[in-house]
Amino acid sequence: MRPHGTGDDPLFGSGIRLTDGFAQHEGAAADLGFWTMLRRLPNLLRITLGLAWAAGRWTLPVAVGANLVAGAATALILVATNSALSVLLSAPPSKELLVAAVPSLVWVIAGGVLRSVLTSVGSAASGRLAPRVDRAAYVRLLERAVAVELAVMQDPTFNNDLAAARRGALAARQVTSNAIDLLEAIAGLLAAGGVLTVLHPTLLPMLLAVSLPSAWGAVRTARARFLSMKRWVELNRQLDMLATLLTQPSSAEEVRVHRTGGFLLANYRRLAGLAEAEQARLADAQARTTLFTDGVAGLAKVATYGVLGLLLVSGTVPLAVAGTVVLAIQTGTRHLARLVTSVNGLYEQGLFVQDWQRACERAEAEAMPVRRRRLNRPPAVITVSNLSFTYPNAKQPALTEVDMTLRTGEIVAFVGANGSGKTTLAKLLAGLYLPSGGVIRWDGMPTTEVDRQHLFDHVALVAQDFVQWPFTARVNVTIGRTTHPPDPTRLRHAAWFGRADEVVARLDHGWDTLLAREFWGGTALSGGQWQRMGLARAHYRNAPVVIFDEPTAALDPRAEVEVFDRVCGLAGAGRAVVLVTHRLASVRRADRVYVLDQGRIVEQGTHEQLMALDRTYAQLFRLQAEQHGLTR
Repeated sequence: MRPHGTGDDPLFGSGIRLTDGFAQHEGAAADLGFWTMLRRLPNLLRITLGLAWAAGRWTLPVAVGANLVAGAATALILVATNSALSVLLSAPPSKELLVAAVPSLVWVIAGGVLRSVLTSVGSAASGRLAPRVDRAAYVRLLERAVAVELAVMQDPTFNNDLAAARRGALAARQVTSNAIDLLEAIAGLLAAGGVLTVLHPTLLPMLLAVSLPSAWGAVRTARARFLSMKRWVELNRQLDMLATLLTQPSSAEEVRVHRTGGFLLANYRRLAGLAEAEQARLADAQARTTLFTDGVAGLAKVATYGVLGLLLVSGTVPLAVAGTVVLAIQTGTRHLARLVTSVNGLYEQGLFVQDWQRACERAEAEAMPVRRRRLNRPPAVITVSNLSFTYPNAKQPALTEVDMTLRTGEIVAFVGANGSGKTTLAKLLAGLYLPSGGVIRWDGMPTTEVDRQHLFDHVALVAQDFVQWPFTARVNVTIGRTTHPPDPTRLRHAAWFGRADEVVARLDHGWDTLLAREFWGGTALSGGQWQRMGLARAHYRNAPVVIFDEPTAALDPRAEVEVFDRVCGLAGAGRAVVLVTHRLASVRRADRVYVLDQGRIVEQGTHEQLMALDRTYAQLFRLQAEQHGLTR
């Protein structure tokens, strides 16, 4: 079977290639080798155990200590077994020999009980530690992501890093478990090897001869499984997309009217067949590897026991020692297999944990800087001087040489074609972006010198793509100001302002209605209803600077007029209002209109002044007036 995603698929073209996780580490997995894994092991252990220590201080040493001592208990069991066999095989069977062997047998039992108890304690501690590691990894990532500069958050490469980091946060639990298993396996292997060395130095190579074929097979199987999983995940992603298209309400109309259901189902069956074939191919490959390694290991065991028999016949090794050697080889083989499996798991999952670490480090480096200067009162005037801004990795600036002023009690409108820089300028005023050149001053204080969290406290934003929170209607509004307890009076006024009260009145459970259809009992709102909730949220925030970016795009004409009347009322209440819109009829009441074109302000003035100027603004206004029957 050809690796899926490397050729042309009849439905997806070149396939849905993953930009994180398995795809990022395909090369590393292809080079997977036991010595490669061992070289990278110290760094992986440092990351893993550091995270586990932060997640659960006392839990980690308990889990590690219990498993280490459980592994070391193997030595006690083997030594006691050798002592018991030495007594029992020193003469023909008799009651006296059995009595003489009782102390050694008691130690064998005690060692077994100790190992079982410690293994249980270690498992319990590991079980407590695993969810804490999950939480610690995810919380650490989210804490850093929420503080990253907006321009960086919108960078596709950083989004890929975050996607990979989320996969890494999930892998942290498994890596922690693998690390603890590794330490126990090392302790058990050292115990078995130490006992063999004490019994007879030439017996240690026998342990390696029996164990290495299985270790090689485990590494080879892991490499095949990793690469196969990568192919299977890409196929599964395509299958999930097709299943979603067949079942989600948003595509249901076209699926039925255009009769695409059969077409999508046929492709689903085709891709499901490819996924099944890939898993079957992996199973066959694993079976062949297991057959080969078991055969080699079997030959090694025959040779080992042959050598042991010669040593026994020659009198070099007593019968009791030979019996202990067999037990030690079996125990050591089991621990070595566990060691290889743990190292392999550490390496595989550790690749993803390293993604998590890199994303956390990048997020820290790209975080909004903490400044000492604070805004202790609402700004009376905001001035923009020679402002320029270029998005990360962009060749052309989004804004160039922009100068403007915004005062309390004013309405300022930004108009222009798509891509002219209106929304970018609004976000710069809000402090979401920092200027690439020039300066924005709030009451004379540059925004680059102000702590952004305090600046945000003075801003309310209704963005074009405002968030439709999957929470209750009440939380969808009060989330606008989470630093204070919910205020019913403020909520009522905010709902009136955005006309969200009319929406809530129709909901089955009023303000307690869940606005998320994907959950049981949830309700879906229309675009216009959501826009009313967004307007109410901005008003609830009660900020002195209010930015509306296309606030009425989804409203009907009557609702639009009423909302704009209320927006204008905000300026009369002592707020500074920024209005970004394509609907020029809405800006006639603005105190100043700024017309942007290709990142520059090309016109500014009142509606009347710009109409008299008879340039870009006047042309756009007349064009819209002809469409909607407006007058000057």
